[in-house]
Amino acid sequence: MVSTASAKQTTDQLTDLKIRLKATWMTGDYDAFARYMEEGAKEFFNRLEIPPGARLLDVGCGAGQLALIAARNDLSVTGCDIATNWLQKARARAHAEGLPITFEEGDAESLPYEDGQFDAVVSLIAAMFAPRPDLVAAEMTRVCRPGGTIAMANWTAEGFVGQMFKAISKYIAPSGMPSPVLWGNPGVVRERFRDGVSDLKLARQQYHFRYPFPPETVVDFFRSNYGPTARAFDSLDVAAQAKLRSELVALWSAYNKAADGTTEVDGEYLELIATRTPSGISSKNAGMHKVEGRSRRAASLADRIEQGAATLAGFVAGLSEIEWRTLVSVRDARSVGTIVHHVATVYPIEVQLARTISDGKPVEDVTWDLIAGLNAKHAQEHSAVSKPEALDLLRHNSREAAAAVRAFTDEQLDRAAQFSLSFGAPVTAQFVIEDHAVRHSWHHLAGIRKAIGR
Repeated sequence: MVSTASAKQTTDQLTDLKIRLKATWMTGDYDAFARYMEEGAKEFFNRLEIPPGARLLDVGCGAGQLALIAARNDLSVTGCDIATNWLQKARARAHAEGLPITFEEGDAESLPYEDGQFDAVVSLIAAMFAPRPDLVAAEMTRVCRPGGTIAMANWTAEGFVGQMFKAISKYIAPSGMPSPVLWGNPGVVRERFRDGVSDLKLARQQYHFRYPFPPETVVDFFRSNYGPTARAFDSLDVAAQAKLRSELVALWSAYNKAADGTTEVDGEYLELIATRTPSGISSKNAGMHKVEGRSRRAASLADRIEQGAATLAGFVAGLSEIEWRTLVSVRDARSVGTIVHHVATVYPIEVQLARTISDGKPVEDVTWDLIAGLNAKHAQEHSAVSKPEALDLLRHNSREAAAAVRAFTDEQLDRAAQFSLSFGAPVTAQFVIEDHAVRHSWHHLAGIRKAIGR
């Protein structure tokens, strides 16, 4: 039993955390900051395909970037946020455009709305920062009508913004809440939305940051206008501020795709689009109907494939050209870039092997000597592969592999046949997926880290 004193302490700690979070998000100038992110917001909104006239709630609306886009597309829009100063900016922008949007103070963990009040409940890089994620999922589900749309966009740990948060976190004390980038993990998201939704779709997308100034100015822009970055710098002494700025400039520079004095960086986020479970159908039954016999194990395996590829991509994207060309394997002269391209190339092969085993057919003609020869040939043909080419292929093929694995049933995963790479032992299709498609990216990431000393 929890004592009254302990309960009060927990409540006081949560209250203190909420106060600090509100102060953080009211720091800087989020209206100026968000203006550079409007194109990405339009891309996110357009993929939702919400019909005109629908009632939309924008959770964590900030200065109104997504709410304004929705209202311009003839939706009936309400926006809520804990930062009251940005709500004032949002109201001013809506008034200037003659858009009838309701903006009001509201906490994502305790939304001030009736059950089923909205046709669509969305959050663009916002509700992910609330301290109690399970309450966020429950509240977004509650206020959405049965059959309505629930959507979120959340930064991933492996993507650029996740790496930026990681760099900043080395200098500041823990916030006392779960890491926001856990919202970018497919398995975690599926668990948080396990009740009340069906047709849950997850996809990794890229948010395109474009600034008409160089990376060092971008860092200063974030420091002046983006609350979390501003508060992080304010908490440090002068020496630590200089060191953090130097690290962030190096990070933005490493990811920058522009060569004309401007900055273009892609930040990966996980897009969630789900349907609120219709009345009269439990979330469990709706989910079973949707997957049509496919298994939770298959979904978990697919998530792990995507996680491994995203972690590998997130790490190598920030490498210098010299590091990209560093040899990982002296024996077959494979560089970091060649290895990344190799991982991408074999995803279709790994899935096909699993399919063969799942059909109960033995795989007898694939040997380790054959693989060594194929790897050597691949190294010769792709020794000069560019980073963009390799990363694009890695992301595409890993997504395709994950989609294919999600189609496996439990029966298929459990089916076994002889496999020459396991010395002729009978193995299951699930074993092949785990030992090859899942493990492969992590295996090579470890080798790459060792080769470049990170």
